[in-house]
Amino acid sequence: MAKKATSTTPPPQGEIKLTNLAEALGERYLSYALSTIMSRSLPDVRDGLKPVHRRILYSMRQLKLDPGSGFKKSARVVGDVMGKFHPHGDASIYDAMVRLAQDFAVRYPMVEGQGNFGSIDGDNPAAMRYTEARLTEAAALMLQNMDEDTVDFRASYDGENQEPTILPAAFPNLLANGSQGIAVGMATSIPPHNVAEICDCLTHLLKTPNARIETLVNLMPGPDFPTGGIIVESRETIVEAYRTGRGSFRVRAKWVKEDLKGGGFQIVVTEIPYQVAKSRLIEKIAELLQDKKLPFLDDINDESTTDIRLVLTPKSRNIEPEHLMEQLFRQTDLETRFSLNMNALDANQTPRVMPLNEVLQAYLDHRRVVLQRRSKFRLAEIERRLEILDGYLVAYLNIDEVIRIIRFEDDPKAVMMKKWKLTDTQTDAILNMRLRALRKLEEMEIKGEHKELSAEKKTLLALLQSDDKQWEAIGTEVQELKKLYGPKTALGKRRTDLGEAPSAVVIPLESLIEREPITVVCSSKGWIRSMKGHVEEGAEIKFKEGDWGKFQLHAETTDKLVIFCTNGKFYTIGCDKLPGGRGHGEPVRLYIDLGNEHDIVAMMIHKPDEKLLVASHDGRGFVVPTNEILAQTKNGRQVLTVPEGEEANVCVPANGDMVAVIGDNRKLLIFKLNEIPEMTRGRGVMLQKYKDGGLSDAKVYTKAAGLTWRLGDKTRTETHANLKDWIGERAQAGRLPPSGFPKANKFG
Repeated sequence: MAKKATSTTPPPQGEIKLTNLAEALGERYLSYALSTIMSRSLPDVRDGLKPVHRRILYSMRQLKLDPGSGFKKSARVVGDVMGKFHPHGDASIYDAMVRLAQDFAVRYPMVEGQGNFGSIDGDNPAAMRYTEARLTEAAALMLQNMDEDTVDFRASYDGENQEPTILPAAFPNLLANGSQGIAVGMATSIPPHNVAEICDCLTHLLKTPNARIETLVNLMPGPDFPTGGIIVESRETIVEAYRTGRGSFRVRAKWVKEDLKGGGFQIVVTEIPYQVAKSRLIEKIAELLQDKKLPFLDDINDESTTDIRLVLTPKSRNIEPEHLMEQLFRQTDLETRFSLNMNALDANQTPRVMPLNEVLQAYLDHRRVVLQRRSKFRLAEIERRLEILDGYLVAYLNIDEVIRIIRFEDDPKAVMMKKWKLTDTQTDAILNMRLRALRKLEEMEIKGEHKELSAEKKTLLALLQSDDKQWEAIGTEVQELKKLYGPKTALGKRRTDLGEAPSAVVIPLESLIEREPITVVCSSKGWIRSMKGHVEEGAEIKFKEGDWGKFQLHAETTDKLVIFCTNGKFYTIGCDKLPGGRGHGEPVRLYIDLGNEHDIVAMMIHKPDEKLLVASHDGRGFVVPTNEILAQTKNGRQVLTVPEGEEANVCVPANGDMVAVIGDNRKLLIFKLNEIPEMTRGRGVMLQKYKDGGLSDAKVYTKAAGLTWRLGDKTRTETHANLKDWIGERAQAGRLPPSGFPKANKFG
């Protein structure tokens, strides 16, 4: 049997170093983090662009897609960007390019799109092979003077091309269009602003380098979102956000009320907050409607065309539009918060959060560097041209000798350089001169050009030697930019309004209820119902066998029904919640938490800013304001403290200045109302003393009108002068009432 071959593992190539895993991971993660921060997620404070956006604009410039040129396929642009500068996949490049073209995503689009570039509904754009694009005027400003050595270039990822590290940016893009991104351990969120207002801030900063944030906010009061809306933040909050570089802005939709025939109305939303997809917003509102979480809203319809028009139909014409919108603001994206985190890479490529004045100053400093480099580049061109023109003038002065040297000398260049002390450049220019340039007219033109260039050279030298002239030139550029994007232009007009910070709005549920007249009927056994309209007393109302009517009140569906019971508690029921008048109603104990051992003493419609006299059988009571008796739950509100074994049995309106009380012992006492204290809770004070029994009834009346009581179907009134024998002080025993007083010891 053959011997089995054995294979040996080749020795490892190169040197192997042992490294701690934590150190290796930390080093590699740090490299990844720096790459993400500098090459993907954070914008540069000078031109406000991330690398992918910068590469898209530069590549489109190379394709000559200027604002006045024709469109080219987006796929061509994406292919060039990916092949030359940005090897990260065509989807990410096209997404970035699409956003630059969406007028609802960026305040001043950098790309002019032709075709389907998506919509505010959240629709996706068409594929890149179907859309076309070119640069806008704003993008042209960003790329202005690129060929004049205004910015540095670096090698692309494969070393075959050169790309700019920054754009000249004659347009303040960072604040104008804003930026958002998430890096490793940090993020940026800068809202868009109005260019005309930015120009005002830049102009002020040029005049006052140490300008206060408050002054800058006066000139630029807040973001200007492409979708409009209303910023509802206080000035103090906005100033603090710009001072620290961190904060947030609350943005609300803009809406109007439209009146309809018949007294109704509808609400039309015309602008929605920034970065809110309209279709998703409508879906959310529809879901809340289905879940019955929007009791004020009946329906929503989308009637949008090129402009947004969302029609909201309220459930009732009694609803206040502000209450309906407040409810929607709280539960939907009709109100959003846009965070401010002005984190950007500074000129040294260091990420940091900057206040507003530093962001503006960084842009001005960049424009100054561009101006200086542009001026130096132009100065060098002028000097080269003047050198050539000086050579031409020498040739014109010695034209016959120049022609002889060229015709007969073996090395005319060397001879000419030696004879007239010309430079190599001048000599080449003379030798390359065309014969038709030997006209006398051409000589005059050269002398004129030489004079103009000399004057321009003098101006440029003066500019480069003076800081004041440089800032003055930048100020002129800023003013020219403001003319292009001023408030009177279509693109420059401010879109986002500024409003006051909303206060806490209390939304009354009554505004949802349709106001209708009803009659509340409650039987002696506690069966309650509401009948439509105001039923007159004496009208036939049917009850269960062995039951009869006890309370009958005229009310409206928007009223609150207040019930006072023997346990000293007040209970509250919305009249719209009462069962209908068909049948015998329902037990009132289904609506309030009242034990079977207790009964109803009084039932009334709540009237604010009035007073009631409440008392228990033991003769103690006090006056309570009606504003303090409403209960929020079925458990009721304890007002009168009733001792064990006693019951509350009096609750009457305290409208007057005198009080009449009568006990079970048939003793009547009259005293002044101001002897009874006003309280919100407690046992109260003694109204009348008894040897036997307790308090039977009480009544408050005015001295001028006299005391009235009911006797059968008739009403009897005694003047106050006739009652002087019963007038005394609180807590006395009283005496037997006048003849003709009801045997039941009740005032009726």
